[in-house]
Amino acid sequence: MQELDLNEILANTSDLKKKKVWYVAIIGRPNTWKSTFINELLWRKISITTNVPQTTRKKILAIYNDDDSQIVFFDTPWVHASEKVFNTEINNQAINSLKDASVILYFIDTTREWWIEENYIKSFLSDVKVPVVKVYTKIDLPSKINIPSKDNVFKISSVNNIWLDELVEKVKTYLKTDFMLFPEDYYTSQDMFFRIWEIIREKVFLFTKEEIPHSVFVWIEQIDDKEDVLEILAYIYTETDSQRYIIIWKWWELISKIWKESRLDLEKVFEKKVFLKLRVKTKKKWKSDEKFVKKMFSN
Repeated sequence: MQELDLNEILANTSDLKKKKVWYVAIIGRPNTWKSTFINELLWRKISITTNVPQTTRKKILAIYNDDDSQIVFFDTPWVHASEKVFNTEINNQAINSLKDASVILYFIDTTREWWIEENYIKSFLSDVKVPVVKVYTKIDLPSKINIPSKDNVFKISSVNNIWLDELVEKVKTYLKTDFMLFPEDYYTSQDMFFRIWEIIREKVFLFTKEEIPHSVFVWIEQIDDKEDVLEILAYIYTETDSQRYIIIWKWWELISKIWKESRLDLEKVFEKKVFLKLRVKTKKKWKSDEKFVKKMFSN
């Protein structure tokens, strides 16, 4: 596994060759398969994916390399109309990702009818100065919207890789030829802390119900990266004591399942044994704490 070491990159920029390069932002409503697209394209787990909307909370940087291009994708958080502190910060993460992009992929879920969120996205896409390519997803499923046939419109199924190559070739037409931004064997900017907490959070989304997934955040307290084992101490924070009770006591097998599946995924990602300690605590009304939310997104 290669992760970004910016000092190393800066020290070796003279070794980077020229390709078609630059940044591509992916934006869309919750659960439009943005993260699935990234994972399928790079053939590795970069972004966590679940069937629960609003899984991605922070901008994910994924680096695609082939013989003639290096495309740096921003997998942005979900976008929806909301004035709540937590949701506003997530929207800001997505919108700010557009500023550095050479092209924007606007993902539209064909299995859901048009809603206010699409109008919200269109309102700020109307002000961007770079090309916007509409990508209609889940085309292998029954559609609830009309899909236009014109330029800058693509239809994909990330499940079976339909037309992914064609979409990449279209993106390349907007890129400039320049020195690569990163070495060819790099595929993500995520540091170890981020990758660990995202994998644990994914399991919380997968195995909990109702409001619990959206009321949880994960904090990595300690990492001890030894030669033969990775030791991790992580906390799952809930908003209420009742949510903590559900995770720990009401369904004892729940926390066991989160722990087991997290550990197995972490061992695949880091290619070594993982000793994972999980603790569950309560931080009441954390999503309404503006100072805390901004701190969480800055890390």
